[in-house]
Amino acid sequence: MRLGSFRQVLQLRIIQRWDRLRLARLRRLHPGLVFEPGASTNLAAARYVLEPGARVVFGAGVHADRTPGGLVVIAGRGARIEIGAGTWLRGETEPVRIVAFEGAELRLGPDSFLNGCHLSAKRSVRLGRRAWVGLGSRVFDSDQHDYDAERSERIAPVEIGDYTWVAADVTVLKGVRIGSHCIVGARSLVTRDVPDHSLAFGTPAVVRGKVGDRSKTR
Repeated sequence: MRLGSFRQVLQLRIIQRWDRLRLARLRRLHPGLVFEPGASTNLAAARYVLEPGARVVFGAGVHADRTPGGLVVIAGRGARIEIGAGTWLRGETEPVRIVAFEGAELRLGPDSFLNGCHLSAKRSVRLGRRAWVGLGSRVFDSDQHDYDAERSERIAPVEIGDYTWVAADVTVLKGVRIGSHCIVGARSLVTRDVPDHSLAFGTPAVVRGKVGDRSKTR
């Protein structure tokens, strides 16, 4: 092995060792924080805020970039966040923000891909297997605030199906179900359900075409 390569390998091992120690410390600070075997040591660079009773589970093989603050995970009292095995949380350009308020659940299926996006659950946000959410996109299951003194905040679950791609700068609002094998075009506003195998885009997004089997896409 060449000297330069040896130094790089040694440096990488030192970094990984340091990150493992940090992950162990995070688990001590937050008993509800779980890193399953094979989850990336880069998760040590993320920012975590867990209130009492919250549980956050990173599945086997979950990968994140080693960018300080590139991943932000906030879980309120009693909240549940599950990141499916093999998911990639990419925060190089913009942070990935995953927020579950008190008592809410937020679940990502295996092999999903979040790229600089924001997911927020006050009741339930669920993404299926190999769901992709692009740069700058936002998924909310609530109004976030009361409308006025007479009309309180509305909350309704959001679901995004298997093998679906939500492209860049999309906003998905409360109560929406986006089916499996769908594509939602960039800068769309999703206010109503999107059936399986649909291409939808616009403000508000409407179905404008069909999408085939996306299970083998890259």
